[in-house]
Amino acid sequence: MKTLPSGQSVTNFSIATNRIYNDKTGAKQQTTEFHNVVAFGKLADIAGRYLSRGKMVLVEGRLQTRSWQAQDGSKRYRTEIVAENMQLGPKGGGSNDSFGGGAPQSGQQNTPEIEEIPVIEAEPDFGQESAQGTEGGVNVKDIPF
Repeated sequence: MKTLPSGQSVTNFSIATNRIYNDKTGAKQQTTEFHNVVAFGKLADIAGRYLSRGKMVLVEGRLQTRSWQAQDGSKRYRTEIVAENMQLGPKGGGSNDSFGGGAPQSGQQNTPEIEEIPVIEAEPDFGQESAQGTEGGVNVKDIPF
């Protein structure tokens, strides 16, 4: 996590999305894509504190493409998701857990209902300094783990 000159927190991380499908022969296939995410303010603080490799997270945001001049003189581009809402996965949400798939083990539901997981939203003045202070903040006790 970094802090901008304005004092606002920013963090970059990657998420993976899996797609499972049947190919033309009917064989099950899986592809994985990786997406770059940038979060600011309270979302950056929470992501830096609670996210780690293999943890489940749902990210809502907008796509943004940045460009810069590389040292070799070429122009480089990076498209990333600018997080506006973030929903943390269930407790213990490792790479084997899923929001909607998989059979419960030992007759127990191993993922909580979606309504039980709080949605963490970006500050109303997203990308700018907030004049509201701590209003609309996220209470750490509301995080499901």
